Amino acid sequence: MTPHDSTEEISADEARLLALRAQGLLARVGADRDPPSPSDGGADVLAMLHQVSAVQLDTISVLARSHELVAYARLGPVGRKTVEQTYWGEPALTFEYLGHAGCIFPLEMWPYFAFRRRAMQRRLGERLSGGSGFSVDRWRTGAATFDELRARLREGPVTASDLGGARDGVGWWNWSTAKSGIEILYRLGEVVCTTRKSWKRIYDVPERALPPDLLQRELSDEECFVYLVRRAAQALGVGTKRDIAAYFGLTTTWLGSPQNARRLLDTAIEACGLIPVRVEGWKEMAFLEPAALAWDAPAEHRTTLLSPFDSLIWRGPVPPEGERTQRLFGFSLPFEPYVPRERRAHGYFSMALLAEGRLVGHVDPAREGRTLVARAVSLDDASAVDALAAALREAAAWVGCDAIRVERVEPPTVANEIIRAIS
Repeated sequence: MTPHDSTEEISADEARLLALRAQGLLARVGADRDPPSPSDGGADVLAMLHQVSAVQLDTISVLARSHELVAYARLGPVGRKTVEQTYWGEPALTFEYLGHAGCIFPLEMWPYFAFRRRAMQRRLGERLSGGSGFSVDRWRTGAATFDELRARLREGPVTASDLGGARDGVGWWNWSTAKSGIEILYRLGEVVCTTRKSWKRIYDVPERALPPDLLQRELSDEECFVYLVRRAAQALGVGTKRDIAAYFGLTTTWLGSPQNARRLLDTAIEACGLIPVRVEGWKEMAFLEPAALAWDAPAEHRTTLLSPFDSLIWRGPVPPEGERTQRLFGFSLPFEPYVPRERRAHGYFSMALLAEGRLVGHVDPAREGRTLVARAVSLDDASAVDALAAALREAAAWVGCDAIRVERVEPPTVANEIIRAIS
């Protein structure tokens, strides 16, 4: 890949390779080392997290939870305990907060979300003073007031269970008064989460959980945006203004972004020195870092299954869900857990099959004992049978399965080929 004048196009193939490289999916992170083992892959996991900058969290677990799948997609059979120990070990290497969604971030990024914490404080103040929008009456009048929660946190870290439980059957998330209150403090930055226990967040105060040098850094909104725009551009490889904004949810109002976020975004893109380029087939101008164009693509590609929450293809409020994936790969990955079973096109938790730098199929996985079950498989490219078999065998071994069963296949004509390939 050679440098281009900013008025020229880069090809669709170049754009796709830039995105794959930026996401660590053309060659394994730390590829000069041996493949990670269950006991020594922590450095690789941390390197992966720094490369993608944000790993989305989600409660759904079929093959594994999504935060594990993101590491697996890039590193291969890294130990699942190693992944979680890296994310949530001691001393803290990461923290959780709101990006485009709830995510894990490298610890050094904490100061750069100050713009969001301030914006959330402004919004909360408006609503407490009678503004319209989200009602705080339920947790304001309940047993868990802010002051009571703060007093409890001064005694030491807590889980929602320590505060009386996370759920009471009210609202979309069924959050209890205490859970609602402490999540507000979490968004304001008065509470942090750097570790979990049995999937439960452990809430603590920043003064105990974070290094003093991070807490002492006071950054302006402008400084926050420049840093996050640069990291988003690095993680995307190439992206439109909407792609860059979406990576950390910089302009999503519901996450508390400031009203002048679009001005801050434009200013940051210019301050970062991002190069405007035209991508073949894209309607909007794209941007990339100058160093990205001086790279020659390696021949080796990763063959793997991608979580629908993988940062290569994740779905966010800006741009419309799946639109970047469609632009890059001509591929649609519906998210269907909340769709009635009979109306699902690809299954409950459809994962994308990545092979030779393209998304070539869908797999809806499950586990039954020591059997990995592909409940639904669809291939956009019938020649991808061997790639599918390789991905299923590696995934089965990673989660401790020693057998694979394939159920519904589209097109049906390749079903026998798939069965032979995995046997």
